[in-house]
Amino acid sequence: MKIQDTPNRAAFDVQGSQDIRAQFQKDPKQGLKAAAQQFEALFLQMVMKSMRDATPQDGLLNSDQSRFYTGMLDQQMAQNMATSRGGIGFARLIEQQLGQHLGTPKGLNDVQGAANAAAKDLPLAVSDVSHLQHRPVLSGLPTSAAYGPNASTTSAAPAVSQEPPASSREFVNRVWPHALEASRSTGIPPVFLVGHSALESGWGRTEMRKADGSNSFNLFGIKAGKGWTGDTVEAATTEYVDGQPTKVVERFRAYASYEDCFRDYANLLRNSPRYTSVIGSQDGTEFARRLQQAGYATDPMYADKLSRIINGPTLRQALIG
Repeated sequence: MKIQDTPNRAAFDVQGSQDIRAQFQKDPKQGLKAAAQQFEALFLQMVMKSMRDATPQDGLLNSDQSRFYTGMLDQQMAQNMATSRGGIGFARLIEQQLGQHLGTPKGLNDVQGAANAAAKDLPLAVSDVSHLQHRPVLSGLPTSAAYGPNASTTSAAPAVSQEPPASSREFVNRVWPHALEASRSTGIPPVFLVGHSALESGWGRTEMRKADGSNSFNLFGIKAGKGWTGDTVEAATTEYVDGQPTKVVERFRAYASYEDCFRDYANLLRNSPRYTSVIGSQDGTEFARRLQQAGYATDPMYADKLSRIINGPTLRQALIG
């Protein structure tokens, strides 16, 4: 990625985070510059968010939809301001501070950490506007120390409430960081993944429980086939045979945490040839249609139900509320 090309990119370009990391590996100095610019863009977003919050929001043109798209515009403006004509100088200060010891091993590690942090926070999809502009809503979530990409899958499960979420917003807050990680590995916007988990789990209120009442953390209704060697849970489900709904009891996968669930879900989409067309989907309706065509569920109305959640007001309000 050429740094001068950045202003011409959409702020929600899914390739952005990979480009920052790749740039740092190729040229640490240029990678530091890209990371510093990203931090400046995030700072400018926060400033614009604060300014809009201080402005009266009443009026005929004010709605959830208008606020959502205004957030998209602010996100793009912040990126353009940070990467065009030297920005406001904040990125330059970060670059100078971290660049002083770029030639030392410790300095190189510090700079790489900054580049990774910038790439981690780089918006991956339109829905990330809400994540960046409403951090207080998500402030109670566990830190990356417990949920990061290097977290052990064999360690004890993080402290996650076993109680069903009280609202769609609480459900989104629980699963959002894991949807972001799955989005990075699949190229699918996190809002689509959250919507899919909401459909399969009834917004977390109908999650499958083990015999002892503990949570299976299976948010996607993934069955335990012959190749599955992990924990399982049996649950009643509805399968459609010749278009007719039939109640059956099936064996499903059970996980230690939501993180493990989203990771396994992302691996399923990436590694199974049947879901090749699903990877990288950028349109919610198309994502839902491709999942159904790949045979994810037998419900003939599955794509329609999923599309309505992804594009519906409940998920949108949970993200921007």
